Amino acid sequence: MINHVVLFKLKAYPAAEKQEKLNHLKRALLDLKGKIGQLKYIEVGTNFELDSKSYDLCLLSHFENEADLDIYRVHPEHLKVLELVKEYTDLRAAVDYKF
Repeated sequence: MINHVVLFKLKAYPAAEKQEKLNHLKRALLDLKGKIGQLKYIEVGTNFELDSKSYDLCLLSHFENEADLDIYRVHPEHLKVLELVKEYTDLRAAVDYKF
């Protein structure tokens, strides 16, 4: 199994707008579960500290193998969410590891 972990830091938005963007991005990511068969598990959490200097959102997802992760990366539904990521975020960090 592959664990795909991604952290996102949103752009500097006013608090109410930031929360709205976080909620939108979280929903979009979670909606991938029913759209991409290779995606075995997904969890998305937002930092409870809205003004944190660290990352704002964390994605955890599981795939059977590297080939499935590669399919996910180029899947049209995932690419749609990536457009939101590009629009809403300044920073992204990712780690993929076998478990």
